[in-house]
Amino acid sequence: MDELLIRALSLLGLAILVALAARRLRLPYTVGLVLAGAALVGFRVDPGLALTHDLIFDVVLPPLLFEAALNLSWRELRRDLVPVLTLASVGVVLCAGVVAWGLAYWLAWPIESALAFGALIAATDPISVIALLRDSGVTGRLRLLIESESLFNDGAAAVLFALVLVWFAHAGNIGWLEAATIFGQTAGGGLLVGAVVGLAAVLVAGTSDDHLVETALSVCAAFGSFLVAEHFHASGVLATVAAGIVMGNLGVLGPRAGFGLTLTAHGGAVVIEFWEFAAFLANSLVFLLIGSAIGIIDFAGEGWQALALAVGLNLVGRAVAVYPIGLAFSRSRWAIPLNEQHLLWWGGLRGALGLALALALPLDLPRREDILIFAFAVVAFSVIVQGLTAPLALRWLGLVPAKQ
Repeated sequence: MDELLIRALSLLGLAILVALAARRLRLPYTVGLVLAGAALVGFRVDPGLALTHDLIFDVVLPPLLFEAALNLSWRELRRDLVPVLTLASVGVVLCAGVVAWGLAYWLAWPIESALAFGALIAATDPISVIALLRDSGVTGRLRLLIESESLFNDGAAAVLFALVLVWFAHAGNIGWLEAATIFGQTAGGGLLVGAVVGLAAVLVAGTSDDHLVETALSVCAAFGSFLVAEHFHASGVLATVAAGIVMGNLGVLGPRAGFGLTLTAHGGAVVIEFWEFAAFLANSLVFLLIGSAIGIIDFAGEGWQALALAVGLNLVGRAVAVYPIGLAFSRSRWAIPLNEQHLLWWGGLRGALGLALALALPLDLPRREDILIFAFAVVAFSVIVQGLTAPLALRWLGLVPAKQ
C-alpha cells in the first residue's frame, strides 16, 4: 500500500511539473504528459501502472466525460444539434469506412480487422480536444461545435465498434433487424440510463442544502451511469455524457429553482471545481501512461510505411467525415465556415477511447496485435504532431487573436 501511494504521489508530482512547464513554454498540456511518460521509459522508470481497458473505462473516462458534459449548455447545444449529431454519426461511419477500405485494399487486412480498427480510430478524443480549446482560449459556437461533436463522436464510435464485434462473433451472419436492435440497445439504452441517473441525482440533490452531499451525488451520477449502462450492455460513454448534460443543465448551470431541480449556488460552484480537479487527475494519469506505453512499443517491427499509411488514412477519413457534411450544411442556418471546418479536421485528435477499444479486442480477432500497434501509432501522431501544431493552426486560420 505504501509503495502504491508513493507511486501515485510521484505521478501526481510529475503531472504538476509538466503542467507548470507546459504553461511556461506555451505547449499543450497533453503533449507534455505524453512526452513525460515516454521519458520515464527512456530513463527506465517504472510508472507502477499499466494502460488497460479497465483502467481507461472504469477510472479515466467517467470523470473526463462527465466534467465536459457538465459544462455543456443545452440551450446552446440545441441550436446546433443537427450538425453536431450528423458529424458524430454519419461522420464516424464515413471515417471508419475510409480507414477500413484503405487497410483492406493496400495491406490486405481481413475485412473484420479493418472494420474494427476503422471504428475504434474514428473516435475523436474529447480529453485532448477540450484541453486544446481551453489552452488556446477558443470560445463561442466553434468551441461548442468541437466539444459537443467530440463527446457524441466517442459514443457513436463505441457503438459502431460494438456492432463490428457482434458481426465478427456471428461470422458475418447478422441481419439488419438484429443490427438495428443492438444499435438501439447500445445507443438508446446508454442515453436512457444516463438521463434517468442524472435526473434522479438532481432530484435528490434538490432536497439538500449541503454542497458535500450534492458533490457526492454528482460522483454517483458520473460513475453510476457508466457502470449501470455497461452492465446492461449499453454505451457507458453515452450514459455518462447524458448524465452530465442533464445534471449540468438542471442542477449546476442555473440558479436554484422553486421546484427543487437545481443545486444551491454554492453547491453548483463546488461541483464544477471538484470535477475540474478530478478531470485534471484523470487527464494526467491517462496521458502519462499513454506516453509510457508508446515508449516500449516496437513500431519499427510493423514497418514505417504501413504506420504512415495508417496515419494518412486516419487523416483522410477525418477529412471525408468533416468536409462533405460541412458542404451539406453550407446553405443552411447551420453553415460552418471553411476555416472552422479545417480546425474540425486537424483538431480531431485521437486518444484514450480508441486505445481502450483496441485493448478490448477479442484475442481471436485476426491482426489483433497489428491493430494495437497501429492504434498507438495514430494516437502518438495525433497527440504530439496535431496537438503541437493545432494552436498554430488556430492562429493561421484566424480563429484566435494573433497575440495568443
